[in-house]
Amino acid sequence: MNFLDFLNKSVTPYHTVENLKQILAPLGTGIKVFERGGALIAVRLPQTASTESRFRIALAHTDYPTLKITPNPDGLAAGVRTLHPEVYGSPILASWLDRDLGYAGLLAYELGGKVQTKLFRGKKLFRIPQLAVHLNRNVNQEGLKVNPQTDMNVLWTAMGGRERFVEALSGELPDGAKLLDFDIQLFDAQPAQYGGFEDEWIYSGRLDNLSSCHAIVEAFAGAESSEKDFQVVAFFNNEEVGSATREGAAGNFLKSVLESEAISLPNALSDSLALSIDMAHACHPNFESKHESNHAPVLGGGVVLKANSQKRYASDVYSSAQFKLLCEQSNVSYQTFVMRNDMPCGSTVGPAVSASLGIPTVDIGEPMLSMHSIREMTAVKDHESMTKLVSAFFSRNSLA
Repeated sequence: MNFLDFLNKSVTPYHTVENLKQILAPLGTGIKVFERGGALIAVRLPQTASTESRFRIALAHTDYPTLKITPNPDGLAAGVRTLHPEVYGSPILASWLDRDLGYAGLLAYELGGKVQTKLFRGKKLFRIPQLAVHLNRNVNQEGLKVNPQTDMNVLWTAMGGRERFVEALSGELPDGAKLLDFDIQLFDAQPAQYGGFEDEWIYSGRLDNLSSCHAIVEAFAGAESSEKDFQVVAFFNNEEVGSATREGAAGNFLKSVLESEAISLPNALSDSLALSIDMAHACHPNFESKHESNHAPVLGGGVVLKANSQKRYASDVYSSAQFKLLCEQSNVSYQTFVMRNDMPCGSTVGPAVSASLGIPTVDIGEPMLSMHSIREMTAVKDHESMTKLVSAFFSRNSLA
């Protein structure tokens, strides 16, 4: 699937999983697919499993910072019906103001005495307007301060429209169905597009971490089965809120899948390798001082190796060496990111998977700007490099 199409269609973790399944479906019977809500794992079996078989695993996450519509969201103010959202993850809240917002997710309903679900994407646009500068005179001097409880209510219809949001959602159900619950989140409705004078960049919502999902699934779809190794891709949900869920990397999803396949192979995991692929901080041209000067990746500079002595990233000397050798063998450029000592470091799915499975894991990613904004930016060249690297990882003859 074209990268921009993938970005535009993957507006929630549930939609992302559906798109991943569409890409994987034509690959044949040698691949097993396991789904758990907004998470998905696929395993390609080797031609011949043996005591020498190992796992080659690529990891990413399907969720992103957003605003989720609360169970009882309806409000009325100044002649406008509003929806109250709950903040999911750590979005840059100011970036959600004055944007055309779509809404999508999963509807759960009763029909025939059974609970059923429906993937849903609304056709209307909502908005959270900013306060005019005339009513906030010092906004440019003191900066915009956003209160997530009082300033982020979503304008969705006029007072003469529907009274409750649930009525609009119920209209999407089959005849006779009763809405029981919903998981609806907002997203940037502006389509992904190329930018820069040479179309060298991509502007889009949800690049963190749909870029990694797309690179992994494209590489996996184009790979041939290994003679002896299991090829595994795992797309987790809930990374942005800590991964400690049944769909998250700290849950038992991946472990249970591997146990059902070949986890009993002697030393299989300890001698295997996982690529934990999430986005990385590119050096911002207007804020270079925010980076550690010797470890400041740039857009278009290649795949980023992420290292942290506090183990917020899973990279260690063994897994990083494997990554560097893979880059050398596949002719892919890489650069290294280390956080400043006076700033806290984020994390990924890598440490959770590495700790629970005992598998050597390296944290890598594509450099990007505006991370956790509603509209992010990355380089076409780096996405191509990541796809090439993961392809080489799956086709590599052996793990050194």
